Amino acid sequence: MPVPNIVRGQAVSEGMRDRARQLRREMTPAEKRLWAELRNNRLDGFHFRRQQVIDGYVTDFYCHAAALVVETDGPVHDLQPEYDSERNDLLERRGLLVFRVRNERVMHNLEAVLDEIRGSCRARAS
Repeated sequence: MPVPNIVRGQAVSEGMRDRARQLRREMTPAEKRLWAELRNNRLDGFHFRRQQVIDGYVTDFYCHAAALVVETDGPVHDLQPEYDSERNDLLERRGLLVFRVRNERVMHNLEAVLDEIRGSCRARAS
């Protein structure tokens, strides 16, 4: 039976919900590092969810107030540009901004990444 989710107008199947839970348990090092800074409203009070299901896709991080999706991209994304483009298009049609950041930037330049996310949140939430 579909389960309603925080993103309005959609239902999430049990299989997708289970997949999101699995991804929460198996976060990449970059996702863990970024999540440590985003969780518990730590970024200027903005609330983020991790591994949020939106229209059949599991997004890495989602801020409802700013309609912002943050994706951390590792090497696998170099092999699937068409998939990522299609996914971005679908999310953008929903009115979401997709912010993509390479894992290396999260690991080596976290403050700059957080500043960019903070700026996007402020601009979109006002």
